[in-house]
Amino acid sequence: MQHPDVDLFVIGGGSGGVRAARIAASHGAKVAIAESANFGGTCVNRGCVPKKLMVCASRFPDQFKASRGYGWSPAESVFSWHDLITHKDTEISRLEGIYRTNLEKSSVAIHADHAEIIDAHTIELGRSGQRMTAATILIATGGHPTRPDFPGNELAITSDEAFHLPELPERVLIVGGGYIAVEFAGIFAGLGSEVTQVIRGDHLLRGFDVEVAELLAEHQTRRGIKLVRGQSLQRVMQIADGLRATLSDGLTLDVDTVMLCTGRAPNTRGLGLASVDVKTNEHGAILVDHHGRTSVPSIYAIGDVTDRLNLTPVAIREGQAFADRHYGGLTVPDFDYEMVPTAVFSTPEIGTVGLPEHIARQRYPQLKVLKTRFRAMTQLFGGLEDQVFVKVLIDGPTDKVVGLHLLGENTAEMAQLISVALTANATWADFRHTVALHPTVAEEIVTLKG
Repeated sequence: MQHPDVDLFVIGGGSGGVRAARIAASHGAKVAIAESANFGGTCVNRGCVPKKLMVCASRFPDQFKASRGYGWSPAESVFSWHDLITHKDTEISRLEGIYRTNLEKSSVAIHADHAEIIDAHTIELGRSGQRMTAATILIATGGHPTRPDFPGNELAITSDEAFHLPELPERVLIVGGGYIAVEFAGIFAGLGSEVTQVIRGDHLLRGFDVEVAELLAEHQTRRGIKLVRGQSLQRVMQIADGLRATLSDGLTLDVDTVMLCTGRAPNTRGLGLASVDVKTNEHGAILVDHHGRTSVPSIYAIGDVTDRLNLTPVAIREGQAFADRHYGGLTVPDFDYEMVPTAVFSTPEIGTVGLPEHIARQRYPQLKVLKTRFRAMTQLFGGLEDQVFVKVLIDGPTDKVVGLHLLGENTAEMAQLISVALTANATWADFRHTVALHPTVAEEIVTLKG
C-alpha cells in the first residue's frame, strides 16, 4: 500500500501492547495505539499489581503474630478496607499515568478510543469515526473474566469487581480453583473474612504439580478456608441478610459475596476480525504462528488474546520480540513457553519453573524426583505453622533439571532466578556444584540429596 498513516497500529494498551509500541517507535517506526479503557491493561488495573498489594495486606496478621517470637509486643492493630482500597486506587492511577507518559516520551500517538479493523490495513476509531491506515496492525487486547450461565449469576462478582467492593465481606464464597481463586481466598481469609472455596475437580490449581497443590490445600485449611471439592455452583439468590448459593449436591451456603473465578476469555468482540477473516479458535482466541502472525499477513496478535500462556511477562516478551524483529532488524530466538517461571501469590506462595511431575513422567521415563519439606527458621522461631516444600525433577540419563517446584515464603523470588538456570539447560550436577548460601531457604535446593 502507498504511504500509510502509520507503520504500526497497536490495538490494546496493556503491558504487551505498550511494550510493542514503545520498542517499535524506538526503532524509528511511526506508531499509534488505541485503548478504550485504562492503559496498563488488566495487570496494572485489575490484576497482578492490585492483587499483589492486597496479598501483602493480608499477610500482616502473620507478621504481627511472628513478631512476638522476636521480642516485639505489637500494639492492637485495626484493619481498614477503605484505607487499603483508597491507597491501592491512588497507586494504580500513578502507574497508569506512567504508562501514558512513557508512550508520549516514545512519540507514540495515543488514541483513548475503541478501534475496529475495517480491512487488512485500516482501523476505524469508535467515538471519533476517524479512519487510519497502517502497514501492520498488532492486536493486544487481552482477556476478561468469564461469568457462567446459571440463575442469579448477575448477583455474583468477578475479580474485576473484587478490587472495588465498598466493604470487606464477612462471608465469601469463591468458585474456582485456579490461581486467581486461591489468591483471593488467601486475601479474604487473611483480612478476616470467612471463606469457602468450591471447585469442580479433585485438586486446586489444575495443571500445576499436584503435590504442591495439595500442600497448599493443607495450608488453606489451617488458615480456616473451607475447601469443597467435586461441586459446582447451581444458583444464587438474594436473601434478607445476603446471598444464598446452592451447589450441585443441594448444599446451600449463606454468604455476603459470591466471587466467580471460573476462567477468562479473549477480548475479541467488536474488533472486526470476521470481516477481514482473522481466524480464531472455538474459544474466540486469535490463532497465530510462533511469531504472532495471524491468518492475515499484515495483522499480528500477542498476549492473552491468543490464549497461549496468559501471563503479563509473556505478553511483554512477545511484544518486545515482535517490535525487535519487524522494526529493529534483530534476530530474536523463540523462547520456550515451558520454561516460563510462574508464581501463585497464595499464602504461602508458590514458585514453579518447568514441567509438573505428571507431565514430566510421561516425557522422561527415567525421571528422578527429589523433594524435601520443612519449616523455615524464620517462621519456626516466630511460631508460625507454614512449611516450605521443594521438589526437583531430573531426567536421569541426561541429568537435566526439567522442573522445579517450590512452596513457601518468597519462593516466587527464587523461581525467577532458578528459571535462568533451567533456561540455560542446567543439570542437577550444576546445582549440586553451587555453594550453598547459609542460612537461607534457597540453600535447601542445592544441598538436596538424591
